[in-house]
Amino acid sequence: MDWSALSVSLRLALGTCLILLPVGLWLGRRLARMRRHRALLEALVALPLVMPPTVLGFYLMLAFAGDGVLGGLWASLTGTSLNFSFTGILLASLVVNLPFAVQPIQRAFEAVPETLREAAWCSGLSPRQTFWRIELPLVRSGVVSALALTFAHTLGEFGVILMVGGAIDGETRTLAIAIYDRVQAFDEAGAGRMSALLLGISFLTIGVVYGLSRRGGRGHG
Repeated sequence: MDWSALSVSLRLALGTCLILLPVGLWLGRRLARMRRHRALLEALVALPLVMPPTVLGFYLMLAFAGDGVLGGLWASLTGTSLNFSFTGILLASLVVNLPFAVQPIQRAFEAVPETLREAAWCSGLSPRQTFWRIELPLVRSGVVSALALTFAHTLGEFGVILMVGGAIDGETRTLAIAIYDRVQAFDEAGAGRMSALLLGISFLTIGVVYGLSRRGGRGHG
């Protein structure tokens, strides 16, 4: 097992989940209630799902370069480069995982009846109290599904991370990249152990998501 690559992967997955959780809640709720320009915004959020990872990684690499928009701004503030750094792959991970964090939460908010919110307001609750005390408990399964999918997809992401971060040991070399390196070095046993770990995490994630979906369906049935 490549413990250094596993550590980078876990830090990347946890950081991605922590940052995308509030983003997913805000954007998923907005999309669920939006009427105008909703299709356009949904298409933008879903775009990373259909773009080839190397293409998305290529555009992000250009944006993160020293003469790029984001890379130039970052370099002027910190004096460091986004490409080939952990911060760079974290930003890339946020972009590629945005649909995994937003879509399950959006579906959960869409299932909350508008009349329920109106009843809460009529009962004296403010919009903020309605969100925390009524809406958030009802969309809990969607939030957990979003976090599970985001975590698992981050661990397995390869193309975007390789394009932006390369394979610097302890900094940007994740478990998926380490598997590729082991195969290139004809170390099939090492690649097999790490692949089995990712397979187990993926299977567990799918089980959690399907279990929550079934429970949510019963709850709304």
